[in-house]
Amino acid sequence: MSPTFITFTIYLFVMIVIGFVTYRMTNTLSDYVLGGRKLNSWVTAFSASASDFSGWLLIGLPGAAYAAGLGTWSLWIAIGLAIGAVINWQYVAKRLRVYTEFAKDSITLPEFFENRYRDKSHLLRVISAVFILAFFLFYTASGLVAGAKLFQGTFDISYHTSLIIGALIIVTYTFLGGFLAVSYTDLVQGLLMTVALAFTAIYGLISIGGFGELFHKLGSISPSLIDAFADTTYDEPSGVLWQAAGPIGFVGIVSALAWGLGYFGQPHILARFMAIRTHKAVRKARLISVTLGLVVPLYGALIVGMIGIVTIQEPLADSEQVFIQLVQIAYNPWIAGILLAAVLAAIMSTVDSQLLVSSSALSEDFYRRYFRKKASERELVWIGRFSVLLIALIALALAWNESSSVLDLVSYAWAGFGATFGPAILFSLFWRRTTRNGILAGIIVGGVTIFLWPLTNSELYEMVPGFLLSSIAIVLFSLTGKGPSEKMLEEYDRVVEKVG
Repeated sequence: MSPTFITFTIYLFVMIVIGFVTYRMTNTLSDYVLGGRKLNSWVTAFSASASDFSGWLLIGLPGAAYAAGLGTWSLWIAIGLAIGAVINWQYVAKRLRVYTEFAKDSITLPEFFENRYRDKSHLLRVISAVFILAFFLFYTASGLVAGAKLFQGTFDISYHTSLIIGALIIVTYTFLGGFLAVSYTDLVQGLLMTVALAFTAIYGLISIGGFGELFHKLGSISPSLIDAFADTTYDEPSGVLWQAAGPIGFVGIVSALAWGLGYFGQPHILARFMAIRTHKAVRKARLISVTLGLVVPLYGALIVGMIGIVTIQEPLADSEQVFIQLVQIAYNPWIAGILLAAVLAAIMSTVDSQLLVSSSALSEDFYRRYFRKKASERELVWIGRFSVLLIALIALALAWNESSSVLDLVSYAWAGFGATFGPAILFSLFWRRTTRNGILAGIIVGGVTIFLWPLTNSELYEMVPGFLLSSIAIVLFSLTGKGPSEKMLEEYDRVVEKVG
């Protein structure tokens, strides 16, 4: 039995144990969906970061840096994400925590929109829930595919067997413990991801001789690898490696930076803000998340990818294997097993959050609203659990095709949530004049734009037009229709006063 297999087994066993422990702590739907709003700063910070980054942090981003160095989109997307995350923590987190409690203690985004705007037609709630389910099915499927490929590449297990194993592990602890299980496993997973990337980046830099030597070697391979404004092609099968391909261009830079806009509309990240113990704990959580949960792993991933260019002798056919290959080359099997478990941690930490938010949309926003309005809390918890199973089965079916593209699905879903809910959240929290019709129009316009934009064949990331058009729709429909009621305005003012 290999050290890597033993390490993986121990890690997975710990995740299941957390699920069983938190099972006994989960008694109400609020417990299952938001952990009873009692997360401390450390758990909130790392849970938000871990559920955000997923497998692309250890697979996709190092792969992009390996294929293009500082150019193409790797550096710019890291800058955009860093800016977006900081703004999200600085301005959105505290106000969303307070506002969701004022709005009849809302525990999901669709419920918040309905209560915030006194929407008796329930259209806001239903349409929001539909978009959440639609985008998360593909997002969850991408995570399952990434997990399957990790198991397949590490243990030489067939793709479909790997897919089932990964899905069973994630569903088990999410099914049992709900939000508490997801959040506490995310704390472990977030720490593991941060340590893995920081350790590998520092170890690699020391081995090479520091940043100066790293950039010198990269420049000798191709000057475009150390030019943030230059594009680089990487095509191993054809034998053309790391060749300059001209400037990135304005559209490319804007598209990469626009990834930061996505933060304002990600339900699985916003749920952490809603679940923190008190809005006063946000400041400490922000400091932890931005430093240890964001800056270190994000830029560690870029460094790891570039180290791979000058360290791995045989160019990789698949650039996204760089972290996995680098770890296996640089460390003994025991340490490699721990660091490879971090890849699984990154994947699991996002898939479990996506399953939970999707299940809350089914249990809270459909089942209780339209089928069993007087359902007991215990019944709703079990409906939430069975919703996790249902969504996981559909995502498993979507992931069954071995040629599924992980990165494309993640990019599309990220844009979908960012454009559909980002403007709606920002205007709901920061514009007193916003109305129910404005938010409804913004959600629909943002979501539909994401679906239709690929038909234009434009190189511009769909996040940009989706976010912009959604914002315009919110302003126009809010100004032209009936204004907010006195109760809405009074509630808004009380929230602003409490936040300070």
